[in-house]
Amino acid sequence: MSQKDGFASGFLLGSIVGGVVGGVLGAVLASRRDTVEEEEREINNGSVTAGKVPARRKRQMRSAAGEDLEMETARRSLEDKIAQLNATIDDVRNQLSNVNGSSSPTAERSMSQDP
Repeated sequence: MSQKDGFASGFLLGSIVGGVVGGVLGAVLASRRDTVEEEEREINNGSVTAGKVPARRKRQMRSAAGEDLEMETARRSLEDKIAQLNATIDDVRNQLSNVNGSSSPTAERSMSQDP
């Protein structure tokens, strides 16, 4: 009988805590959405003067520019690593062809035609 009582009280407590957390989270998200919509209305209505951008919009633009810079840096780094790997693969391929003794022109031609 004590397990049923424990389950019921735990279920009730969990429902209350979950409702409170969900309500607070919903209120925070709704207020955020309202402020973004208000900023968009101000921009669309022209109440924001030319060249003057809200602080929140500036932060978003800066973070987007930072993400673009990070993406470009990562892309260049990956391209460099791919070039290094391709050079290493070519070196190993040449070493293996010398070890196997297959330095015939046909073997070298077929290896150089591989993408």
